[in-house]
Amino acid sequence: MADKIKVLYVDDEVHNLQSFKATFRRTFDVFIAESGAEGLKVFQENEIDIILTDQRMPGMTGIELLVEVRKINPEPMRILLTGYSDINAVIDAINKGQVYRYLNKPWQEEELKLTIESAFEVYNLRRENKELIVKLERANDQLEFLLRQRLLS
Repeated sequence: MADKIKVLYVDDEVHNLQSFKATFRRTFDVFIAESGAEGLKVFQENEIDIILTDQRMPGMTGIELLVEVRKINPEPMRILLTGYSDINAVIDAINKGQVYRYLNKPWQEEELKLTIESAFEVYNLRRENKELIVKLERANDQLEFLLRQRLLS
């Protein structure tokens, strides 16, 4: 069986974290954190595929967390959750945090599951594309070398 998708969920509301973990622990490899700072620590210590964060948290907003995450590793997909409809937060999330999706709280189990799975597909495609580009560059270098050798002989 393939490895589970590694999801980090950051939220200052402990009951949301517990609910998420209880709901998705069989489907995903779930990591949780109660603050942006704790989330950054977990992110740095683990290989995370998807980061899901609440927007409104004391100390560090979800967008601020995602900006910091991107500095460490821009690869994992980012999803922002909020219980508030703040258009400026949406704009910041897209522009600064480069989020994959913006979802409202309370989240709906099936929608969230599908969003995480969809984000992981994009994550995998991006990773595969990078690997293919490296292989293509390597093959191109070899062809250029062979062409130079041929021209010199």
